[in-house]
Amino acid sequence: MELDLVEISPQATPPVCKIMDYQKFLYEQRRKAKEIKAKSAKVVIKEIRLGPHTDDHDFQFKVNHAEKFLNDGFKVKVDVFFKGRTIVYKDQGELMLLKFATALEDVGRVESMPKLEGKRMIMILVPKK
Repeated sequence: MELDLVEISPQATPPVCKIMDYQKFLYEQRRKAKEIKAKSAKVVIKEIRLGPHTDDHDFQFKVNHAEKFLNDGFKVKVDVFFKGRTIVYKDQGELMLLKFATALEDVGRVESMPKLEGKRMIMILVPKK
């Protein structure tokens, strides 16, 4: 009949075995795992980069992009990049990120507060449900 004898529970007394088509069993397991993986939500992070001296118009332009991303259900990673000696303006960068968060408080919430990592200050926003 081209079936296999598969040991199901070797610890039981007496051991439990089952007669089945083992290749078909493996195929169905792989297919179920693939379906579960396909149904899981994929988290996409969009990134927006600012400078410590970004003007109001450019800032508003970036806020509009972030609002669109949040409405589409993506996470938004906002970072202020400090080049060279601009690292002395860390406080301006943090104020800019907090201003960014308050501009988007109706569509998103802050997942992680601004923190400095090397030459970048990073904040992550997630969409409100």
